[in-house]
Amino acid sequence: MLWAVPETPPRDERLRVMPWWLVLVGLLLAALLGWLVLDWLLGEADRAAQPDTRASLRIDAIRTGLTVVAGTGGGLALLLAARRQWIGERAQRHQEAVAARDQAHRERVQAHAESVAEAAARHQDRQAEAAEHDAAERRLTELYTRAVELLGSDTAAVRLGGLYALERLGQDNPAQRQTITAVLCAYLRMPPPTDDPREDEVRRTAQRLLTRHLRADDPGHWPGVTLDLTGARLAGFDASGCTLVDADLTGAVCAGTTSFAGASVHGRLALGASFDDLVCDDLAGDAEIVLDGARVTGTASFTGATVGGALSARRAEFHRVSARGATFHRPVTLDRSRFTGSATFREAVFHGGVSVERAEFAGYAGFRRAHFADLALFRWAVFGAEAWFEGARFAGAANFGRARFLGPVSFDAATLARRPLVDQARATATGPHTWPEGTVVRRLDDEWLLLVDP
Repeated sequence: MLWAVPETPPRDERLRVMPWWLVLVGLLLAALLGWLVLDWLLGEADRAAQPDTRASLRIDAIRTGLTVVAGTGGGLALLLAARRQWIGERAQRHQEAVAARDQAHRERVQAHAESVAEAAARHQDRQAEAAEHDAAERRLTELYTRAVELLGSDTAAVRLGGLYALERLGQDNPAQRQTITAVLCAYLRMPPPTDDPREDEVRRTAQRLLTRHLRADDPGHWPGVTLDLTGARLAGFDASGCTLVDADLTGAVCAGTTSFAGASVHGRLALGASFDDLVCDDLAGDAEIVLDGARVTGTASFTGATVGGALSARRAEFHRVSARGATFHRPVTLDRSRFTGSATFREAVFHGGVSVERAEFAGYAGFRRAHFADLALFRWAVFGAEAWFEGARFAGAANFGRARFLGPVSFDAATLARRPLVDQARATATGPHTWPEGTVVRRLDDEWLLLVDP
């Protein structure tokens, strides 16, 4: 705290005491002046020409001398009175200055005392807050430790109690929600005990607790938490309608139907896991979706999804894929992926580039009325059954170089901004094919047709 330095009051001049002899000298001077005036006037009266007026002149001279003496004495008395008045006024000013300095000093002392008291009060408040915070942290630590200990119990019911205790702890303490979410994810990443038939219920409860608080319409919504479920074993994981930020399921084993339907995803959604069925219908958001190495033995559905980030599914394996009416705003990469069943991208919109190089479609591959706004690469792709591009629109370059068409192919009513590249692509000679206008087809033998660029 800064203290203002008080101004130094001007120092009064030291008063000198008038010596007694100075008054005596003044009286003597007055008497001397009166005697001189009297002597002079008497001398003038004696020299007067008329003797009969001399006496009256002498009387006037004496009167005048006495008057001079009285006047001089009166002047000295007036001077002394004026000096007394001046000294009195200076004494009063001095007293007022001393009183003002005393008052200022008292005010400074009072302000200092109040400042010290205020600082002491603030210090006490901080100490009280710190003590309260420490007590709350100790209580929180005890509750957290106790809940985690319950998760390690051999009894399924006790583990369920530990899960709900952690949920309650996170609900009451927003700062601990990410930590509690990490604990629940870690529990799901741990291998389940093989000798407890009720463990499935415990793990399903942990999944429900995770996803319940990720739904924006839930009163207990936990915004901003991330999920790390790498290598976890999940059963019927339902994140539909959730708001996800950086969710990672890489290497997870997901039994049953795993649903992200209607979810809003941001950051990065890593789904390089093993799924029975994967549902991402009406999914939306700007997240990058990574399906590299994923394996879906049932159906992977992206019907009506709006993917704002890039989608990558390199070396993935799908049985059935449905992305009807989906919109992809960033590049889509399906290089070296394998589709053992049908793959439907009907009316899908690809605003970014599409790369399906060296992918294998063992069943039906449908791109009816799909819109490719940028580069579309199907080089070395293998179409084992029907490949339908009817009504598709290619606004950018399309490259089918060295692709293999083992079933019927149709580009009927397809529109291409430029002639597609089909160099060294091959198709069976038996199936009915409808190629883009201007495509050059040569028969190699009874089984194969060769497509070449003109």
